[in-house]
Amino acid sequence: MRTLLSLGDPSLRWGDGLMGTREQFLAEAVKRILITDGAFGTEIQNWRLSEADYAGSLGLTHDQKGNNDILALTKPEVPEAIHRAYFAAGADIAETNTFSANVISQADYGTEHLVRDINVESAKLARRVADEFQEKDGRPRFVAGAIGPTNKTLSLSPDVNDPGYREIDFDYLKTVYREQVDALVEGGVDFILIETVFDTLNAKAGVMAALEAGWDLGRDLPIMLSMTLTDLSGRNLSGHTVEAFWHTVRHAKPLTIGLNCSFGAEQLRPHVKTLSELCDALIMVYPNAGLPNELGEYDEQPETTAGLVGEWADGGQVNVLGGCCGSTPEHIAVMAERVRGVAPRKVPVPAVRTRLAGLEPFTMAA
Repeated sequence: MRTLLSLGDPSLRWGDGLMGTREQFLAEAVKRILITDGAFGTEIQNWRLSEADYAGSLGLTHDQKGNNDILALTKPEVPEAIHRAYFAAGADIAETNTFSANVISQADYGTEHLVRDINVESAKLARRVADEFQEKDGRPRFVAGAIGPTNKTLSLSPDVNDPGYREIDFDYLKTVYREQVDALVEGGVDFILIETVFDTLNAKAGVMAALEAGWDLGRDLPIMLSMTLTDLSGRNLSGHTVEAFWHTVRHAKPLTIGLNCSFGAEQLRPHVKTLSELCDALIMVYPNAGLPNELGEYDEQPETTAGLVGEWADGGQVNVLGGCCGSTPEHIAVMAERVRGVAPRKVPVPAVRTRLAGLEPFTMAA
């Protein structure tokens, strides 16, 4: 049985020994394929909230409708219910509802001053529910602090007439991410999940923010990384292949590396295989529930999604599975049942080589 120590302590008590969260997670990942949760945005839409529900009594001057992250402050029962539904479906990991909880994204709603509060409260909420479920059955539950890519890009110019122009620079984005990381850690997350990476340089700013936060804390702060693909050739928006992306971020020693959002599981098949054979880290993949229809809705049924990701599991290619846009607690429940008893992927030990990356990977001959 796990006994929580004080917030911010570098370790948690596990059995008779003392283990950090990285070691705890790796120990569980040896036993089984772990399950992360599913979509938050589409689940929140099902509540059909009004603008007043989003805004609450904070006295905000901007329209808040669609600001999902602020619900931790104004209507916390919504994200709490979603966390509960995913844990009840079999999830081992809760991702905080903080995808856009940074000053760049919150500027659209005039709520930059609430970024710390949103992250702290979102993390506390997820932590409380995770610990409650763990106390019921003794099975470890984890909380990943979710950090999205923002709506800015460091690699590409937003002005077609000025290719060298950038709206923000690396140091500024790192500072933006650091504020979010610090607040998520204060709220009690186990890991920092830098997800939906469409720009590798943006991700590197997030990685640097998380690494520096860990150094200042004087402890390991595990990082999870998840890339999103923008075309079927397997590249993100900044042009990196999945292999080049891995070579670019491997130095951070991420706890997990993988893919999310992008397309449905069918289209991700070859890219999951590439990462699985390449990476000496756990593979976590949480695809959309298929591709959206002409109305922007997701029609892929839970059994279909579970069957597709189950093929990855059968092939020994994954360690953590879940869902992104359009997925529901039912998707997660069927997925968890599909991979129950299936052996998790064994992490390979790659040969020692000098591996570099531009948009393409480069391995120097021994």
